Amino acid sequence: MLPPQSAIKVIAAVYLAIAAFAYLLGSIPFGYLLVRIFRKEDIRTLGSGNIGATNVVRSGAKGLGAATFLLDAAKGYIAVTACILTIGGLEAAAVAALFAVLGHMCPIWLRFKGGKGVATAFGVFLALSPIAALAGFAIFVVVLLIWRYVSLASIVSAIAFPIIALLLVKNRSALFIAVLIIIPALVILKHRQNIQRLLQGTEYRFGKPRKTAAT
Repeated sequence: MLPPQSAIKVIAAVYLAIAAFAYLLGSIPFGYLLVRIFRKEDIRTLGSGNIGATNVVRSGAKGLGAATFLLDAAKGYIAVTACILTIGGLEAAAVAALFAVLGHMCPIWLRFKGGKGVATAFGVFLALSPIAALAGFAIFVVVLLIWRYVSLASIVSAIAFPIIALLLVKNRSALFIAVLIIIPALVILKHRQNIQRLLQGTEYRFGKPRKTAAT
């Protein structure tokens, strides 16, 4: 059995490795890469300049947009699932979830200017609490179909997920609960300009043609 100080160092090293792995995986900018590879364009110069799936779709590449969403969600899901399978425990999984989303939002490869984290957050939530994630996705779809604002749908589902997850997940730790709150808060914070446009009535409606769509 390791002495207390040695055990703490080992645990710290493990959590540091989890954070680094999840961040690097989350920081892969699939939207940027797909548009660069298949259209020879820089998605950061199109539409809102965001690297996420919504802006890829608005740039006229619906197929690439769908692929971006799936890949961004997959990297979040893989980061958390790999952690669960190798290390186990909700605490370690929560750390992986948080840093995967941070990687997407602040990718080192693009000078820390990334996306809003919606798809990656969905991926990590799907790994942490599948039922809550699917419920959140259903809420996203309903809000989008009714009001046609992707940003509003993202914000509402971000608020709904932690509430649903807290009702479903048992044996949760303080760290797990904190991450359930922090990730949606970060997603909403990333949408602060969208919130302002929603209040002003100038937010982009999905499906409406616009050359300079904002997201």
